[in-house]
Amino acid sequence: MEVFELYIRTHFSAAHALKGYMGECANVHGHNWIIDVFVRCDRLNHIGIGMDFKDIKQAVNDVLKSEDETLRLDHANLGDHPAFADINPTSEHIARYIYKELGKRINGEGVRISKINVSETPGAGACYWEE
Repeated sequence: MEVFELYIRTHFSAAHALKGYMGECANVHGHNWIIDVFVRCDRLNHIGIGMDFKDIKQAVNDVLKSEDETLRLDHANLGDHPAFADINPTSEHIARYIYKELGKRINGEGVRISKINVSETPGAGACYWEE
């Protein structure tokens, strides 16, 4: 079986603090988070596209910049987000949250989110996927 993996890179800005962390990251601080979204497709349409990049970007934008302010990630304090009420808003948890939310919007016949990479600095981040 052929497999194509598409990706887009985007970013958002947000603050967080890590409860229970012994160090400066226990204080509220911000990052310009870099997000890589990978989408797996097992077929192409009649013009050779697995999924339009524009559609992937729109789905990501819907998650990051939700019209519901309580669900917005961009320009938010992630500690106030309901998804992180009982867990720290770490890169790992953010990657899992975005993966699950994008799956609701993108996954379908022959197309699914394959991996999310979240970087809080240019040299450090976390990936999430399910097998």
